[in-house]
Amino acid sequence: MMFKSLGMLMLFAGVLITGCRQPQEMADQPSHRPLDGSVFFKDGQASRQLPAGVVARGARDRDPFFYTGKIDGKPLDAFPFAVTMEVLARGQERYDVFCSPCHDRLGTGRGMVVQRGYRQPRSFHIDELRKTPAGLFFEHMTIGFGAMPAYAQQISIRDRWAIAAYIRALQLSRNARIADLTEKDRAKLEEAK
Repeated sequence: MMFKSLGMLMLFAGVLITGCRQPQEMADQPSHRPLDGSVFFKDGQASRQLPAGVVARGARDRDPFFYTGKIDGKPLDAFPFAVTMEVLARGQERYDVFCSPCHDRLGTGRGMVVQRGYRQPRSFHIDELRKTPAGLFFEHMTIGFGAMPAYAQQISIRDRWAIAAYIRALQLSRNARIADLTEKDRAKLEEAK
């Protein structure tokens, strides 16, 4: 009986000793510091390139306007990149997907969900919103405003700026004067009559 108990004790101790080695093996895994060499990857580097669209740590500090729409806490009526026809087309496409259900395609605030009982947003064409800085439109898309939820998870930063540019284009188109057009554009307008 004593030998049986001693055998069981030794068996238990053996299992316990071998079981303790497994967590240590995880701690002994090879690791590399950034920019170390490695034979594991074909290019000989241990560090991998960041995937496209990844925001590097500290990048927000380098261009706070692009990420917040503000400089020194004040929203600006400017854009962090050139507003081209491609940017406006992208802004229109994203606006139609995410904004038109409430704001409608013209920006009057009479979208389909409003027609179904959701709270009506203000028209982008009222004086107050025509004077609103583009950075504030960007901020409202990012963190939400009133009944409007935040869209930071659904819409990329660049696309939020494109939407803000498109909103500005909607506002300008609604309140444009012929005198604001170039002579070339006025001539085209006369030809279209």
